[in-house]
Amino acid sequence: MRDGDGDRTGDSSPADVGDVPPVVTVGAATVDRTYHVSNIPAPDGGAYADTVRESFGGVGANVAVAVSRLGRSAGLVARLGDDDVGARVAVDLEESAVDDRRVRRKSGTSTHCVVLRDGDGRRSIVTAGDSARRLRLSDADHRYLAAADVVFLTAYNPDAVQRDLLALASEPDAPPFVFDLSGPLPELAGRSAREETIDRWVEAADLFVVGDVAAESYLGCSGGEAAAELRSRGADRVAATSGAAGAVLADDTGLHELSAFDVDVVDETGAGDAYVAGLIDRWILGDASAVDAGRFAAAAAALNVAADGARGGLASRDEVEAFLRER
Repeated sequence: MRDGDGDRTGDSSPADVGDVPPVVTVGAATVDRTYHVSNIPAPDGGAYADTVRESFGGVGANVAVAVSRLGRSAGLVARLGDDDVGARVAVDLEESAVDDRRVRRKSGTSTHCVVLRDGDGRRSIVTAGDSARRLRLSDADHRYLAAADVVFLTAYNPDAVQRDLLALASEPDAPPFVFDLSGPLPELAGRSAREETIDRWVEAADLFVVGDVAAESYLGCSGGEAAAELRSRGADRVAATSGAAGAVLADDTGLHELSAFDVDVVDETGAGDAYVAGLIDRWILGDASAVDAGRFAAAAAALNVAADGARGGLASRDEVEAFLRER
C-alpha cells in the first residue's frame, strides 16, 4: 500500500524490482453497501430494505482475491481515496493474500457501491466516488504489469488507463490480457471509458469477456451470437456470459455452449468475477480446453453465489474440484 503521489509518471518505487505475482488486475477496490429489498424498483417505483450490510468489493479486487483463493499469487493496481472508506479498503487488502504494493491512497472520494438485492439474488448496482476514475498508471506500474504472466482489466477503468494498457499489450514480450466489458456503454461513458478504445480491445485481448447487458449495448446481441460476432471482429478467445443461463466460450475450436450449475442463489454479486478468475486460472494460465475451463469457472461462480457478498463464497481449488466431482 502506498500513500501520496503514486500516479506520478516518474514513480521509482521499489515495486519495479523484486517478485511480481503471476496475475495482476487493474481496477477498483470498494466498499459495497447491500440493501436486501422487497423488489428491484422500476423507474419511479420504490422498495423496502429489511436489512443493510456492508462488505468489500470492486471488480479488480474481487478478481485478484478470487485468483488468490484458487492458489495463485495475485496483485492489484488501484487508487483509493483519503477518506474512511479508503482506509477500510486499505486494511482489507493488507489483510488479504493480494499484493497491494501498487495500490495507492490519494485525495478524493473512494469509489463505493450501493447494491439493491431482492429475495431471488438479483441485483442492481449504483457506483459513486471518483478514486477509480482518477487512476493513472505510473512508470513503476508499467514495469510491474509487464512482469506479470497475465493482466486483467475491466472497461470500468478510465480511458487513459485502457490506452496505456493497449500500448503495453502491443509490445513483443507483453503478457496476455483479459478484458472484461463490464457494463453497458452509457454506464461506461460515465466512468470515462470510450467505445473506440473498447473496439481496440476486441483484437488486443487474449480473452474478451462480456455479459448479456453489456453485449446488447455494445453489439446489439448476446450469448452465442455475441461470441460469434466478436470472433468475426478478430477476438482470440471470448466468454459471453448469461448468468444462470450459462455461457458461450469461443476460440479456434468453435463455439461451446455451457450450462450454469443449478444451485440455491443467495447473492449474485461477484459471480462474474469468480467466473473470470476461474477462466484465468484454467484457460489462460492453464492448458484446459474451453469446455473444461468453462466448467471450472462455472463451479467457482456457483460456489460464490451461495453466500452473501461479492466474495462471500469464493472457493479454493480443492473446493471447486470437489464440487465438480459431485456433478
